[in-house]
Amino acid sequence: MININKLNFIGWQPFFQQQLSMEEWSDTIPVRVIEQHRSQLVVDNTEQLLTLPITMTTSKCVVGDWLLLDEAHQFTRLLERKSLFSRKSVGSQREVQHIASNIDVAFIMCSLNDDFNLNRIERYLALVNVADCEAVIILTKADLVDDCEQKQALVQALDPLLSVEVINCCDDKANEQLAPWLKPQTSIVLLGSSGVGKSTLSNTLLGGRVQSTGAIREQDSKGRHTTISRHLLMLESGAVIIDTPGMRELQLADVTDGIDATFKDIESLSNNCKFADCSHTAEPACAVRAAIELGELSERRFLNYQKLRKENQFNTASLQERRAHDKSLSKYYKRTQSQATKIKRMQ
Repeated sequence: MININKLNFIGWQPFFQQQLSMEEWSDTIPVRVIEQHRSQLVVDNTEQLLTLPITMTTSKCVVGDWLLLDEAHQFTRLLERKSLFSRKSVGSQREVQHIASNIDVAFIMCSLNDDFNLNRIERYLALVNVADCEAVIILTKADLVDDCEQKQALVQALDPLLSVEVINCCDDKANEQLAPWLKPQTSIVLLGSSGVGKSTLSNTLLGGRVQSTGAIREQDSKGRHTTISRHLLMLESGAVIIDTPGMRELQLADVTDGIDATFKDIESLSNNCKFADCSHTAEPACAVRAAIELGELSERRFLNYQKLRKENQFNTASLQERRAHDKSLSKYYKRTQSQATKIKRMQ
């Protein structure tokens, strides 16, 4: 019989429980993927850690997923995901790379030093918003700068309802500041570039050193890449956090709704333009251009909005083309196999 009370400690929720049949309730073991490596997954059932080889059936699994195993600890099925974070694969590959799943809250982390970047924060927000998760902006390295309040105000201006916290990842006070989100059965993912303090924050929240960390480079204030794989870690509060490797390249795809939600101020202005297909460049009676000229909308934000929309459109079209090709190829293989079977029967 499944022990719900124990599973709660690794993020189990009614959403997953409702997916189990009566037979699965008595004959299977729910486990959560807590580590992902090249050839195997590490899963936790609260009583022991198990390893599963990455095969055709488990190749799409990611940290945060809930799986069902049989009594012999063999993979049975992947439970439906509550949320999923993905990006276009790095480089020219026309594939999607999953980052983490079943997330409730995303801590988008950005340094307050020379690596501070509003465009990057908006990019991450698009990713989080399309997953329909709560976003919390964590501005780190508060001990290294003197303009914390000014930069916090710049981020808050992106959305007055956005939660923005300024912290020193090494300070135990971070536990108090982030307590509203560190609730039992809550799954949190840490997102951000290399060296923003994700692993340092993990260690602070865990009350000791678990993840390796590295100092920033003095010449450009950028952090060193220390986390090389995704890990799910349990907090005393009952929440779990997923520390992810820093992403130097975050290409967006299939996030149209996320971009619309991130830039809802621009979307709202667009509705007041004279032309429905206004490009916001040289058309008359353009509400977006008028807002920029009046100082109500920054040119930077508008240009980043356009950039992310074009990138998303291109990458989404590229992925759809790849999916169509794979689907066509799969049909060809099935047709060829069927014909070969018929020929054998006739012989």
